[in-house]
Amino acid sequence: QVQLVESGGGLVQPGGSLRLSCAVSGVKLDYYAVSWFRQAPGKEREGVSCIRGDDGTPLYADSVKGRFTIARDNAKNTVYLQMNNLKPEDTAVYYCNAEIYRSSWSMYWGQGTQVTVSS
Repeated sequence: QVQLVESGGGLVQPGGSLRLSCAVSGVKLDYYAVSWFRQAPGKEREGVSCIRGDDGTPLYADSVKGRFTIARDNAKNTVYLQMNNLKPEDTAVYYCNAEIYRSSWSMYWGQGTQVTVSS
């Protein structure tokens, strides 16, 4: 059974940093892309960042470029999202996501972790 579990969220002041983790079990992550999404209250879920499975190329939404860094540790089956210079508009529930092949392709989501940026 494939599971994604996010952790690392919390309350931080503007300008602060947090590192989110997405730990995956039930499948080896090595060649799968993993993405981070977020959803703020009253808004649609939006893509934040993605890391490719084949070569580890990162992609970022314009709103987080230069502030967020995505990385993967295949040995730990974990993907990280380092978030620096956080802004109040980064406040949201953050989800990790992966499309995994297990006899067919299926989309898997974690339960989410809350990030609140406030003074």
